[in-house]
Amino acid sequence: MSEQQDLSTPTPSWDPKTLIVAGGRPAHTNDGPVNHPITFTSTYHSHGLAGAGDRVYARFSNPSWDPFEEVLGQLEQADYPALVFSSGMAAISAALTLVPEGGVLVLPKHSYNGSLGLSAELQAAGRFTVRPVDVANTDEVLSAMTGADVLWLESPTNPMLEVADLPALLAAAKAAGVLSIVDNTFATPLLQQPLTLGADLVVHSVTKYLSGHSDLILGAVVTSDEQLRSKLHGHRTLHGAIASPMDVFLALRGVRTLSVRIERSQANSQILAERLAEHSKVTSVRYPGLPSDPGHQRATEQMSGYGSVISFTVGATATAADADKLIDELALITGATSLGGVETLAERRARHANEPDSVPDNLIRLSVGIEAVEDLWLDLHQALELI
Repeated sequence: MSEQQDLSTPTPSWDPKTLIVAGGRPAHTNDGPVNHPITFTSTYHSHGLAGAGDRVYARFSNPSWDPFEEVLGQLEQADYPALVFSSGMAAISAALTLVPEGGVLVLPKHSYNGSLGLSAELQAAGRFTVRPVDVANTDEVLSAMTGADVLWLESPTNPMLEVADLPALLAAAKAAGVLSIVDNTFATPLLQQPLTLGADLVVHSVTKYLSGHSDLILGAVVTSDEQLRSKLHGHRTLHGAIASPMDVFLALRGVRTLSVRIERSQANSQILAERLAEHSKVTSVRYPGLPSDPGHQRATEQMSGYGSVISFTVGATATAADADKLIDELALITGATSLGGVETLAERRARHANEPDSVPDNLIRLSVGIEAVEDLWLDLHQALELI
């Protein structure tokens, strides 16, 4: 038999749509498995002085993490594999340890509420100071970076879908010696790759689009900085923020379909956003794919797609009751938190106590799935007619 080609390491010419399918695979050998097996173990055969790269104990390393970390690192065009964490919040918590004691964190006032809640808690404890900013206002963010230590960015933001000028802000942060962190959960590395724009670190809630099926909780960080990665790896190990091998296996299986899921959900989102914008019961719509959206031009220039989340407000009274009524009347679309699964989810975001006051009471965040778009529209339309 001729020698088999090892395709486990992707070639530089691979398209990301190919990489998500072909990356992180075992070598092509006769009778070899197509997928890496799941390794359930708490420890490894080991004696004597542990060498660099030895696994030793399963809190330090697990071979079931390796393929997922490899693929995500390559998708983000990082120099090193990603680091998978037990949850998105575990990844965020690790990233926030990079703000020095007594330092200053610049943070979008509209961000994932877990990021807002944890940073507020750390500020209250005297750990660091938070400077909230309108991330779409580049001058405001640049001004806030004066004397800051860490710049945290989301783009598009959760749930208001503001789009930051990532190239300008990341370049300014680097010039000022400010560490930059980008939460890339909404966009995924298929739509933007912040490390290539100058970010020092990327954070993901793997729970969302990467795994894509609303069936697990995981997070990840990605960096091309070896010292930064080593520090975060140490944090993961000492704080025990480690992932189940089974969950990471499922997450990699989810990644395999990321491009087709994003393609379908984005197409659905564009149609739904356009129709929502014309409906008499809808008072405003935010979706970067709409030419009328304030972030449209910026998103067009720096992203390869507009994502699959729509935020819109409903009802003439602009009260929570209108939005709650709409969600109650939905039959196909599920009223639930989270996003990025194959099913469409709707949620009134202000129902969470730690959402900023600037998030309207009647704002609904719609995570658009891969169902037939006409079925989704019929469900939205009939619910809108009842409020």
